[in-house]
Amino acid sequence: MKNCLGSVSLFAVIVFLFGCSSSPTEVSLNPQNTIVFATQTTQLTATDSRGLADLTWSVTQNQTPGSQPVASAATATVDANGNFTAPAVTQNTTYTVTVTSTKDKTATASATLTVIASGQVAATNEPQVATYSMTPPTGTNTMVQFSTDTSYGLKTWTQPAPTSGGPLSFFVAGMLPKTLYHMRAVVTASDGTVANDVDHTFTTTGQSQSPPWTITTTPGATPQPGVEVLDLIGVYPNPPLAVIDLTGNLLWSYPYQGSGGDSVQGVHLLPNGHFLMGIAPNSEAPLGLMPSVPNTISVVREVDLGGTTIKEESVDALNAALPKIGVTYTVQTFHHDVIALPNGHWIALANILQPCTGIPACSTNTNLLGDVIIDLAPQSDGTMQPVWAWNSFDHLDTSRAIMGYPDWTHSNALVYSPDDGNLLLSIRAQSWIIKIDYANGTGAGDVLWKLGEGGDFMLMGGTDPTDWFYSQHGPAFATTNTTGKFQLTVMDNGNSRQFPSGETCSSAGQPFCPYYSTGQQLEIDETAKTATIITKYAPNEFSYWGGNVEALANGNLESNFNAGAPKTLTDIFETTQDATQQVVWHLRLNAANAYRGFRMGSMYPGVQW
Repeated sequence: MKNCLGSVSLFAVIVFLFGCSSSPTEVSLNPQNTIVFATQTTQLTATDSRGLADLTWSVTQNQTPGSQPVASAATATVDANGNFTAPAVTQNTTYTVTVTSTKDKTATASATLTVIASGQVAATNEPQVATYSMTPPTGTNTMVQFSTDTSYGLKTWTQPAPTSGGPLSFFVAGMLPKTLYHMRAVVTASDGTVANDVDHTFTTTGQSQSPPWTITTTPGATPQPGVEVLDLIGVYPNPPLAVIDLTGNLLWSYPYQGSGGDSVQGVHLLPNGHFLMGIAPNSEAPLGLMPSVPNTISVVREVDLGGTTIKEESVDALNAALPKIGVTYTVQTFHHDVIALPNGHWIALANILQPCTGIPACSTNTNLLGDVIIDLAPQSDGTMQPVWAWNSFDHLDTSRAIMGYPDWTHSNALVYSPDDGNLLLSIRAQSWIIKIDYANGTGAGDVLWKLGEGGDFMLMGGTDPTDWFYSQHGPAFATTNTTGKFQLTVMDNGNSRQFPSGETCSSAGQPFCPYYSTGQQLEIDETAKTATIITKYAPNEFSYWGGNVEALANGNLESNFNAGAPKTLTDIFETTQDATQQVVWHLRLNAANAYRGFRMGSMYPGVQW
């Protein structure tokens, strides 16, 4: 009996041991797909049910059928701890890393690694802008980080890799002149894996002279972060467009080929990171009331951060195309503003001359100068062609001329309303902001309402007529909604300000009365036809032309008082909107006028520095 039991026990042991020896070896390798830049190392993690000492590691280069192996200064390697070191490839290359059990050759696991060729940095025609070019793997997103050290504190916007493959190029902008910068690309895969390029250096050129502006930040106050854009008038041959940081350092500027008779106006950052602007002589030049300047141009233009013109429309090209849409007048010049719509159209402000008829002013004015709005649509050949037009002579009364003749409208700003597809037009010489039935290019052009003294709205929160805006500039929406009940900012220049009967300048309490200027924010109710003053900032200056006002993301208000009296200067104030109206940030410019000054988050759409 004992022998029998012993035999049974021995049999059980043999079965047990046989069962253990026949268990499959389990091997894994993670991550199964990852990215790494050339010459850099990344960690792979393996598991083996027999223990890590059982594994052997190998790496092979993957090849597309018919292609040749990628030449490199060194081959890819992987050590026994899973550290994969990428070779110095000059084009993106994929490799397969494999782990295999030494005791069970059928037990293997693999991972695919894409080695990204390092980027290339080059100078541009803009002395403070570099290009960073590379080819990111399909399905990834890339940005460039940069700084004066390897903290890489600033960044460009993030761009997806081209769906069909190929290179991606970034303008790296926002750098100080004559300064060494460090920069690197950061590539993020769809699973969140991040790969950082090696460090590249770039030294900017440009002028590092003392700026013509002074900036003060109130102790203890924090301005809205970002950069300030200055649209400068009368500085030729110096660049008329400048971007500065909030301490006054010049970060970017745009020189142009034109003459001292031209100015840059209507500057806007486009969704593609380019700037849209108009370059033209004074809007009153067609009247011949000032000396002509040779070599002037009249264009609306898109430029990239490298200063290269991407596309433009000239007045001559516009006039040649206008008859195709039934327009018979001749445009004299673009002026003051051009904006871009979400569909890629440009809406440009221009002017025309028309014989003066039917009003007493015609006895001394042969022609009147009025404004037109032209809708320019992008074409497959890269040009812009007119598809819709609006004429002030068709929709406004020429007998109303608050600032006189022959320039009886002198419009200066366009604003697009996304909620209904209509347009706002700021008409300085009428002291009105009007809403035009544009309806995304299908509207009849009717004036839907007039905002301002003598218009369609009742003024609330102020004294009518004194507290209306007069000869205004630079309106902008201050709310995300743009119809119904919304908020609007505007520079109230104050020319031709009206007062109630019996009120005097002394009782108004303003030293430059009756022309004192204010930065206003109003709540507009299109249904009730009320305009309620929410904020009115008055620094006791007369900004007799130019300027603009915008609501900032931190709740503050920025007001640009251009051409201030009694001196010729520009004051830009960031102020709180509480009862104290504390000045948070102040720019003073004595040497030139900033027609517009406004805050951007950075040099890139959607990026906050």
